[in-house]
Amino acid sequence: MSNLIYIMGKSSSGKDTIYQKLVERMETNSYVLYTTRPMRDGEQEGREYYFISNEKYKELEDEGKVIEARHYNVINAEGNKDVWTYATIDDEQWDKKGDFITIGSIESYNSLKEYLAKHPERNLHLLPIYIQISEEERRVRAIKRENEKAKPNFEEMERRLKADNIDFSDEKLAEAGITINDSFENEDLDFCVNEIIRHIDMEIELRNGQKFEKLHLMPTKYNIKQREEIRSKEKEILTGIKNKEEDGEER
Repeated sequence: MSNLIYIMGKSSSGKDTIYQKLVERMETNSYVLYTTRPMRDGEQEGREYYFISNEKYKELEDEGKVIEARHYNVINAEGNKDVWTYATIDDEQWDKKGDFITIGSIESYNSLKEYLAKHPERNLHLLPIYIQISEEERRVRAIKRENEKAKPNFEEMERRLKADNIDFSDEKLAEAGITINDSFENEDLDFCVNEIIRHIDMEIELRNGQKFEKLHLMPTKYNIKQREEIRSKEKEILTGIKNKEEDGEER
């Protein structure tokens, strides 16, 4: 079974940068989502998203190629009301062999989880990675990013900040099954990326033929000491599993 590493987090949490670094460092296939929103400064076609028209999205929908989709009412750069669609499409990207990595929202994660439960033939196992930072730092980053745009849209920025706090509430994280074990504080970028890679390697090793019950079920904030305690316990469990396997082989 292939793994689908699913990166998510609030806007301005640094998830896009982390996603790109993971793509560069890990031997996985990247799956790029589709969107009807305009391309932003610094983005590239086929890297962050495949940017399509509303007409093209409707065409894909009619062809039955939309796996999941979300539609957002927004205020565009011209100050007008608009609807932006983000979607996972059944395209040739899925034909590749091996594990995949993608980036999306908690809503798209839940929709994809439901889809895969109904389509076991896809043979994909979801591995969620939730990126978080303090609200103060998130706002600082959001304002800085908006000021760097040719046409800053602070109204849309505020909408995203508020919407994310609802979408990624503790209750919704718990409902999605996202735990402290899947959550990573992006205070130091390189440290965060290294921790995520270590976590992914361990999760894949544990899930390859092994049953493993997560120890931590609360999607709360944590510090580095707590993180190390969690990792130490995971290593202990993994070592125990390997020792039992070796004992069994010797017998």
